[in-house]
Amino acid sequence: MNLQTALIQLEKHIQEVPARFKQLSSVIILAKPAPGKWSKQEILGHLIDSAINNLKRFTDTQYFPQPYTVIRYNQDELVIINRYQQLSIEHLLQLWQLLNKQVLHVVSTIPADKLAYTVIIPSGDAKTLEWLAIDYVEHMEHHLRQIFD
Repeated sequence: MNLQTALIQLEKHIQEVPARFKQLSSVIILAKPAPGKWSKQEILGHLIDSAINNLKRFTDTQYFPQPYTVIRYNQDELVIINRYQQLSIEHLLQLWQLLNKQVLHVVSTIPADKLAYTVIIPSGDAKTLEWLAIDYVEHMEHHLRQIFD
């Protein structure tokens, strides 16, 4: 996937995901497939956490000293602390959609020279800001398949 395709896909998801969620019953949305596994609603919560953390990465990389080091976040703890399972699906969908509109705006306006900035991901590998943006959309699509397939 290239960045242009990733941005097109992100815009498509922003438009389509809320309607797709609204087609699912609350029983399906809240069901946990196994102990210790996230419900579809909690996966959406995880995608909210991903949007929050990556939005900060997409902005910080542009002005922090290079290379920018990506700080890992504790995804399981954030899902628990934010109590995504207890919130209304409407609240979560609005939050997810607005955060991703901002991600789309920020990423689509990153100057070309800054897309080449180096980011060090948690594995220690050096990547580019452009790679990070593409990976964000690929990560989202992985979780959307978990929800809707």
